[in-house]
Order: sequence, then C-alpha cells, then structure tokens
Amino acid sequence: MSSVLPSSSATARPERAPLKPLDLALAELLAFAMPLAPAENVSTFDADGRVLAQDLLSGLDVPAHDNSSMDGYAVRCADWAGADTLLQVNQRIPAGSSGHLLAPASAARIFTGAPIPPGADAVVMQEDCDAVDGGVRIRAQPRPGQWIRRRGEDVAAGEVVLHSGERLSPASLGLAASIGFGRLQVAPRVRVALFSTGDELVMPGEVAPADMKPGAIYNSNRFFLRALLQRLGCTVTDLGIVPDRLDATIAALKGASEQHDLILTSGGVSVGEEDHIKPAVQALGQLNLWHLAMKPGKPFAYGKIAAAHFLGLPGNPVSSFVTFLLLVRPFILKLQGATAIAPESIALPAHFDCAKADKRREFLRVRLNAAGGLELFGNQSSGVLTSAVWGDGLVDNPAGQTIAHGDTVRFMPFSALLS
Repeated sequence: MSSVLPSSSATARPERAPLKPLDLALAELLAFAMPLAPAENVSTFDADGRVLAQDLLSGLDVPAHDNSSMDGYAVRCADWAGADTLLQVNQRIPAGSSGHLLAPASAARIFTGAPIPPGADAVVMQEDCDAVDGGVRIRAQPRPGQWIRRRGEDVAAGEVVLHSGERLSPASLGLAASIGFGRLQVAPRVRVALFSTGDELVMPGEVAPADMKPGAIYNSNRFFLRALLQRLGCTVTDLGIVPDRLDATIAALKGASEQHDLILTSGGVSVGEEDHIKPAVQALGQLNLWHLAMKPGKPFAYGKIAAAHFLGLPGNPVSSFVTFLLLVRPFILKLQGATAIAPESIALPAHFDCAKADKRREFLRVRLNAAGGLELFGNQSSGVLTSAVWGDGLVDNPAGQTIAHGDTVRFMPFSALLS
C-alpha cells in the first residue's frame, strides 16, 4: 500500500474571515442595544443633552393671545388718513396686562409681548411715530396684521411639540418650558466603565517626556474616549490602564460588569499573544470579534458579560476615535432610546486628489476651505491624531473609489459627530 503524504493545504494557515462591511456591522451591533429603563424625572434645567422619554403635549396655545412683537402703538388701519394722522392715546398696555376696546381715532401705547386690545388690527413701531401731548402722529401707513404675533402661531394647544427619543438641546428646553414643563422624563444615563490595555501605555503627567522608556507611549485614547462619553451624557468610571495579563484583564472585566451597562476598552482586541481581551471576555461571557472593511479601524469587538455590553476598540488613536464615532456613538444613543442615531453627511466638492483606491471603505480627515470645498490632511495614518484636530470632519469614501479634484463627496462634520 502506497503512503500518501498530507497536502500542503493541511498545514496551511487558516484563512481569515472576510472583512465585514461597516453598515452590516452597525446593524448587527444596534440589534443588541435595547433602550435602558426606567426613565428618570429631572428638572428641565438639568435636561440638556438627555434623551426625552415622553411625548410633550402642549396644554395651551403659544402665544396664548395675539400680542405685539414691537414697542409702539396699537391702531386701527382704517383710522390712518395720511402721514399727518393724529390719534388720541387713551390706554397704555405693558406686557403682562391687558387693554380694553380700542375706540375709533385712538391708539394704545403698547409694548413687546403685550396683548393686542380688541378693535386694533396693526401695531406701528415707535420709530414711525411722533408722540405729541395726549396723542401720537402716525407717519407710516399701517398694514393689517403688521407686528402682531398671532395666538398659537408657535404652538397650538394639543400639539406634540417634542417627541420621545429626541435629544434635548438648549432650544428644546426653552420650548418645553414655554408650554409649562418644569420637569421632564428622560432616558437614564448609560453607566460606562472605561479602561485601556497595554504595558506600553504611560499617563501624561506621571512621566516626563525625557524619562520615557523605549517603546512607551502616552495614553491619549483614555482622554478623548472619556470626553466623548461625557458629551453623550454617560456616567463614566475610569478604570485606568489594565496590565497586559490575562488574570488582570479578567478581574477588571468582571468587576466592571457588575455595576455598568457598558464596558469600553481600547487596545487588546487583536489576536497577538499579549492581547488578552478576547480570552478574558470569552471566559466571562460571549464575544464577537469582527474585522471591519473600514479604514482606519479594522479590529472591533462586541460581547456581553452578565448584563453589561462590551465594546472593544482598536488601539491606534485615530482608529479608536473614528470607530467610536461610527459605531460606539450610535450604540449608546440606541441604549438611550434616541431615534436619530444615523451620522449626518452632506455633499461637498473635494479640493484634493486621491488617485489610489483602497479595498476598504475609507474615512478621510478633511477640513473646509474658504472656497467651500474640502482639503485633505496629508498624513492619513491611523496613528496621526493631529489629523482629527486639524480637520472639520470625515469624507466617507466607498471602497475602490478614487477621488479627483472637483468630485462630489460625502462629508460628515465633526460638529454633528461630537455632540
């Protein structure tokens, strides 16, 4: 019987799974994010940036009555007979009071926000009037309805003015107050445990640059990730830098899972011998390790440890920054019950050339120029955090796509992604 040698494929390195498209990864990730409960009742003063957990129904018209939008005189348009029209002033109506029926050939001194007296159909601003003894001369012809804010023109009674799932802004807080809401039901804050892994990491301020050991780097990710989480209204527990040991990583994850909704790490989600996140999460719960078809930011992990979600970001600063904006931010918004979680993008002209297409979907750091176009930062490396400081946002460039000067591209402004 002749012997048969094993084929070379039997000892070949296993093929890696294909890269996962970003949109597919995001959809799968969001499917794991169920909105947290219960809602919190907070003062409207303290609700900026929180996600509304109720529809706000107005119980009144805003404004509640026709009122003046100017300081001036309430008049009847039919009384104006020319630039020398002189009307008797027989009432004065400041804001917070009300007047009586306006008699023919008379005017009411009125102030911004005051109710329009019955019979008046216009307001003439004081700059177009001359006060005389006991009366006023109207120099400009009034038009029906001028400088009058109509009842309910802002909000009608019974109208839903803010919907559950909206992130509250300073303007929306004012709108809620204008219909009488001094307290609001909002989604709970997401409790996040944050830590980094890597024996090469050093905290700035603890070691001077001149004393840095070979291979050591300052932990920049910890600073911007914490700030990004706080901007989203999260309660952040900073667990610092976890040593590159499996037992230390397991202990950190186990402790964090007991009192947090989300554990976020940077670094350690690769498959190297010193990357302990994968076996540590698997020892405590479940883990999905994805290789994403995006640049920067290929390695990404999602898992579950008890009731806590786990998200693992790559260690390179720009990769960590971009994957947070495109994956972690929507995930947190979903946990908060937000309805608007998709990143915004606008079409703008590229004022640069990108002649080499990448097989992955690229997110290029760019900034707006005075001509209304986008300029490209020269070094798009995943380790160059300067590009994110210099830039105004990202160009979302599809895989295999080159860019020529003048092409229309999709621009994602940091102003929207960082709020």
